[in-house]
Amino acid sequence: VPSSVPGSGITFIQRREMVLVTGANGFVGRHLVQYLSAQGQQVRALYHRRQPDDTLRQLPGVQWMQCDLLDVYAVEEALQGVERIYHCAAVVSFHPRDKAGMMQVNVTGTAHLVDEALVQGVQKLVYISSVAALGRNAGTVHITEEEQWAESRYNSAYAQSKYLAEMEVWRGMAEGLDAVVVNPGIILGAGDWNLGSSRLMKLAYDEFPFYTQGVNAWVDVRDVVRGAVMLMESDITAECFILSAGNYSYREVFTLMAEALKRRPPRKRATLLMTGLVWRWNMLKSVFTGATITITKETARNAQKVCYYSNDKLRRFIPDFQYTELRDTIGAMAGAFLADNGMSPGNGRF
Repeated sequence: VPSSVPGSGITFIQRREMVLVTGANGFVGRHLVQYLSAQGQQVRALYHRRQPDDTLRQLPGVQWMQCDLLDVYAVEEALQGVERIYHCAAVVSFHPRDKAGMMQVNVTGTAHLVDEALVQGVQKLVYISSVAALGRNAGTVHITEEEQWAESRYNSAYAQSKYLAEMEVWRGMAEGLDAVVVNPGIILGAGDWNLGSSRLMKLAYDEFPFYTQGVNAWVDVRDVVRGAVMLMESDITAECFILSAGNYSYREVFTLMAEALKRRPPRKRATLLMTGLVWRWNMLKSVFTGATITITKETARNAQKVCYYSNDKLRRFIPDFQYTELRDTIGAMAGAFLADNGMSPGNGRF
């Protein structure tokens, strides 16, 4: 059923065909599957190794399927009867030992998905990429969707993998696939409090004392989901969009988190020298103890980098789209963190 946003010039198509979500058990994927289920969509949700929990398995209209995107036959089976694809699956790692595997999954897995989408005549694909895929160099401060990738010490292996995966999606577009790429900033929201950006809330609760002056784009996971769905249901294709509620320093974000938890905010500036020592210590500790690396050379360097990402383009294409205020995002995130861990603001230790 066609509909439109007055004055936008954009037509939205409401459909009820089978929708495929890759990485459906991941951070963005699980939020997306929950949203689509609530909208009455029929969803085929792909996961690789980690089984979805009972909450996800009980979602109405959702069919869970285990699938390795590196297995072309499994991908062929997964796409049977699928009209649209949200491609969220990716390995996120900044550990040097994970680079080869990350390149395989993020790049080759995307190539397999694009190839099969073309073969089976999938109507549209939305790829969840990252602002990291836009690239950064020493002189980069203001970044738009027009940024040209250039090799730089500020680009991590993860960034390179997402950029190359995007190239597979653009290659698919050149071969006739309708697709849109979204480039979220650092995504915030309730998730596994020991992983990714969700872990920042745990650090804030533990009153992590250090901050850096680096600036990055930040966005609510719910806004990423809504943006991806609105773009999927529009007639927009062959475009990429930065998703960002705004550009904030790491200090500002940690301070807002500490305030929401009624904890002491960060108070010691981590200099470039200090972060350099920390990542080297983390590497040595990992080598001798096998401990998970929490800070690498790349993340330490980028935490000091100042980058301002423009979010103007999405607003031009979809004027009615509104971002959640960062303070509200962090407030909701803090409430979920405390509830999940049975704690009250400002009391006890995690």
